[in-house]
Amino acid sequence: MKPTRLLDQATTPDGTLLALYEHDGDFSIRVGGVPLMSTRQHHSEERLAELACAGLQDRRRAAVLIGGLGLGFTLRETLRHVAADATVVVAELMTAVVAWNRNPTYGLAADVIDDPRVEVVTGDVADVLDSSPSRFDSIMLDVDNGASALTAAANSGLYSAAGLGAARAALRPKGRLAVWSADADPLFVARMEKAGFAVNAVKARAYSAGGSWNSIFIGTRS
Repeated sequence: MKPTRLLDQATTPDGTLLALYEHDGDFSIRVGGVPLMSTRQHHSEERLAELACAGLQDRRRAAVLIGGLGLGFTLRETLRHVAADATVVVAELMTAVVAWNRNPTYGLAADVIDDPRVEVVTGDVADVLDSSPSRFDSIMLDVDNGASALTAAANSGLYSAAGLGAARAALRPKGRLAVWSADADPLFVARMEKAGFAVNAVKARAYSAGGSWNSIFIGTRS
């Protein structure tokens, strides 16, 4: 049996340990020992981008915000669904995550980060939302396991009524907010609706060929 190797680790602002692991060629990120994402399970992250960016392929100068770089799968898929003159802003709180993705030894997302359409902001996606009124055609939030499965309490604000209000204000008319969640969450859907979104909840497999179900909440600014 091949060993699981700890490659690097960093401490989040709230003191939680964030770590990158490798096992048999696959990489994973854990927060406080809890698996958050891996290169083996990324179909639902790609589906997040596909749903969030529907209709943007032919839109001139589209602007998209991704909250959370992860292992780059959402960003990679997003670039497939936007035109050459689009802007894709990626807000990633942890500099270590950006460094891991840029590391050529790991072969993660260095190529898509260097795409001329991409702007990486090292900081809190909440700050980007607050400073970007009516800027984005689509916003994707994949900073945690969802509103009811948080690995970091500091992320709760994004899923609150105030956080959803900030996301709505950062969207252009008819813009979309797409939120990844490990599980179905009817209470969060109701919160999105109360914040002024028309919501569609979509199930997505962790693997393209099967695996557990995750949820994606697509909210259109109404």
